[in-house]
Amino acid sequence: MRAAVLGAGSWGTALAVHLAARHAVRLWARREAFAEELEARRENPAYLPGIPFPAGLRTTADPREALADAELVVLAVPTQALRGVLEALGPGAFPAGADLVLACKGIEVGTLALPDRIVAETIGGGVAERTVALTGPSFARELAEGQPTAVVAAGPGEAARRVQEACAGRNLRVYRSEDRLGAELCGALKNVVAIAAGVAVGLGFGSNTMAALVTRALAEIARLGTAMGARRETFMGLAGLGDLVLTCTGNLSRNRRVGVALGRGRKLRDVLAEMREVAEGVETTRAAVLLAREHRVEMPIAVEVHGILFEDKDPRRALADLLARPLRAEPEDGTT
Repeated sequence: MRAAVLGAGSWGTALAVHLAARHAVRLWARREAFAEELEARRENPAYLPGIPFPAGLRTTADPREALADAELVVLAVPTQALRGVLEALGPGAFPAGADLVLACKGIEVGTLALPDRIVAETIGGGVAERTVALTGPSFARELAEGQPTAVVAAGPGEAARRVQEACAGRNLRVYRSEDRLGAELCGALKNVVAIAAGVAVGLGFGSNTMAALVTRALAEIARLGTAMGARRETFMGLAGLGDLVLTCTGNLSRNRRVGVALGRGRKLRDVLAEMREVAEGVETTRAAVLLAREHRVEMPIAVEVHGILFEDKDPRRALADLLARPLRAEPEDGTT
């Protein structure tokens, strides 16, 4: 199979390395000098140093060269940049019949659009039936190193099956789902929670706090998702609980690192200025709070993360406000 990966950050590179073990892959990097460096060094020294490129992987700064004759197109650019990239390319750049794999996790601020909607609005032409979200507990470096990993391909039945078969490999087990909405929401919202988890670590709290945070965060993510029409069981699987646990507890999580720094008293602008890659959870927090308001759903953890990020709220005050909320029953009654 001929595959194109758009986006040469850590996740795009890891997926390109993985796919190149079985397919011919073109990896698109936006800057020509960077694409030439990747091709010359046969690794990505900026984002995945020490991971060699397989023989089947080539890099280019020409997106049309990357896309030519591709049967599988992986979109691995940040969600906030996705619309601009797709509009610049134009719908004619994408080969007819190619399956599109969403490897970005976020919600577009301003439109509140998930990646599949951005793709449909910019490419059109019935592409929704060929668009699949690839998500689940997966750090780029561990996948590229060949460590056992399991993810979910979520989309329309036949497209999800094709992507499942194309992406599965010796170390990557791919499950299949038709709940693309739920899978995308899980992938986006877990980044918001990862910031909260990092804040807890930065404040010096331990396992009790983390277990409570992950459990209650899962409840509020599922609350929003089901209100929007997603399947509740999606939130209990790899796309939901699995990715949430990984991102909240793993040291490789960019969003968690942002939270740790904030919990230790640093300012958001300074933290982001030092980061090479995008922490999608920062902007997704804005969208999550707006979505919760639109669907009349309580998301207290997301609200407190928003306060810390954008309202200069003291992290300890945010935690105190969470603990001071009215006492509730468990399991959920659908409103709290």
